[in-house]
Amino acid sequence: MLELTPKIFIDGIEIDFINAGLSQKGTLKAGQLDLTIPTSTGVGLNFWNKEVTLYFNTSDAVPLFRGWIKRVKENYNEIQIHAEDAIGYLVKGGESENAKIALDDTNNLDGLTGGAAIIKAIELAKLDNKIKTDYLGDTNPIISTSSEPLRGTLTVMEIIKSILSKAVNTDTVDLPRPNIAKLIDDGTNSQLVIELESDVNNAVVSHLYTEYDNITNLNIINRKIPTVIIVNGKNGVKGTFIHDSAIDALDRSYLEVSNDNLLSPAQCKDFAQKLFKANLTTQYEYTFDTFEGVYLPENSVIRVVTGEDEYDGNYRVLGRNVSFTPSSYKMSVLINRKPPTLAEYISTRDN
Repeated sequence: MLELTPKIFIDGIEIDFINAGLSQKGTLKAGQLDLTIPTSTGVGLNFWNKEVTLYFNTSDAVPLFRGWIKRVKENYNEIQIHAEDAIGYLVKGGESENAKIALDDTNNLDGLTGGAAIIKAIELAKLDNKIKTDYLGDTNPIISTSSEPLRGTLTVMEIIKSILSKAVNTDTVDLPRPNIAKLIDDGTNSQLVIELESDVNNAVVSHLYTEYDNITNLNIINRKIPTVIIVNGKNGVKGTFIHDSAIDALDRSYLEVSNDNLLSPAQCKDFAQKLFKANLTTQYEYTFDTFEGVYLPENSVIRVVTGEDEYDGNYRVLGRNVSFTPSSYKMSVLINRKPPTLAEYISTRDN
């Protein structure tokens, strides 16, 4: 088990804490750190919007979490502090609070590549002091924002997701792979980066988990598999794939998607068939508690071995939940093995 020496700093000052909980769910959701400190520790300190960093071990060069304090609740004996990472500035508590910019014919992102447009959107929202883009890179393939200009008052998160949705990598023979954005830490700042969603079948496995070695509690989730899939292509073409025997075994479930890369009904139907096969092979997903993997980055690939072929396989890491005190911790790894399609790069409706 990993030796634990966690350190939490507020505005660069190490803080004594009673307990804490870290939640990082990935997929452009705000990471959160909640900690409880003695009231005596917080005397005279101004917590609001102060930077918080968590180092899980004293030897760590970069923090496991970097964020800013958003809520403080003080009781007689303790102070509860809630902090969110840089993504929290894009997805705050309500729609009215989300960072927005107004785009028109004069002030816009026209003519920029996807990566450059995201950088400019963050700058226009005055968030470049919180979300750095030094290592952002660009989408694969590189796209231009000129074909479908963005107009109106939009949230920065809407802009980022819209841009990522248009970048579909088709280099592999299997289903296309979407681009994703995630946070990394360079030791000084939170950096937003773009990369291809990992291919769970071909990526290098970062860690191996088994029920006997490092899984303390295992839950197997039986996913609902779409058995009637309708694919809408370009210029109104569409195709439908229906699997009769799967309907008898799994019941009728509908999925409708749109993909403008498809130009004929035959291409649409073939794509629908691939979607069915991809979903069928990923019918089982896991949530599990463990004591290993606290440093696994989002989008890395791990392998789970249970001894049963239908459950075993590679999974994509989304994030983690860690609850800890100065001397102990427990954690769970958030993973999935969904097909690299659907919501990330094409519009979907799951009925």
